Amino acid sequence: MIAGRLAALVLATALAVAGCGSSRRNAHELVVGSRPDAEFVLLANIYAGALRSYGFAARVEAVSDPLTQLDAGALNVVPALTGTVLQTFEPGATVRSDQQVYRAMVGALPEGLAAGDYATAAEDKPALAVTRSTADAWGGTDLSILPRHCGELVLAERGGSAEPAAISSCRLPAARQFVDETAMFGALRDGQVMLAWTTTADPGVPAGIVLLADGKPALVQAQNVVPLYRRNELSTRQLLAINEVAGVLDTAALVDMRHQLANGAGVQTVTDAWLTEHPLGR
Repeated sequence: MIAGRLAALVLATALAVAGCGSSRRNAHELVVGSRPDAEFVLLANIYAGALRSYGFAARVEAVSDPLTQLDAGALNVVPALTGTVLQTFEPGATVRSDQQVYRAMVGALPEGLAAGDYATAAEDKPALAVTRSTADAWGGTDLSILPRHCGELVLAERGGSAEPAAISSCRLPAARQFVDETAMFGALRDGQVMLAWTTTADPGVPAGIVLLADGKPALVQAQNVVPLYRRNELSTRQLLAINEVAGVLDTAALVDMRHQLANGAGVQTVTDAWLTEHPLGR
């Protein structure tokens, strides 16, 4: 089961990096911090690989609260999602488009932190999944058609996830809670629910399930991949290294790499292969 394999991956990665965190940091080595979950460990390895591509020593360290550690100077770079960072420092912010969210996020950051370029093509924001038959019956896969069916919606979500309470004029009903994706998507396929909350970079979306696409204007707040760093601590070339990721990383690649991890591939193997395919610093 994908959830189980991801949990095992996260545990193994966290244990592997824990030893690194216990030693004194090399003054010439950059530390890319990450929450100890598969997606952010993957992103941290991508940014560390980008720095190494430019000739800088860099390693990944998994910590429970990377933003606090970054602010304290224990980390140099932290991968994040724009909307999540914005809500951390400006709870209740309502801007939704990728540019608006990025600008608002930059303005909300604490004085000692700064943001590099965000990946306009790489996002992982809440998305509603439906069966192909539902999409056909509705006449499309654009999220903007949802309000036309507001009164008939039956939603599902995994326990503990946080999604928008409304889409445009449609106030969403309370969602049925499921403990894992397998059960949730099974209920969707069986017709027990009409829609299921997932995310745009979820590697566990099964075949035959489609995501309702959020167009323009955006109806769901953006969640684009972005590197945060300590202000005035990165050189021009180090900043260039992490910013170059924004021009080559996309959601499809993020889904593919997460799928490889879920199927047992090592995070270093996966990120090295991606960096080989997208050479940086040249």
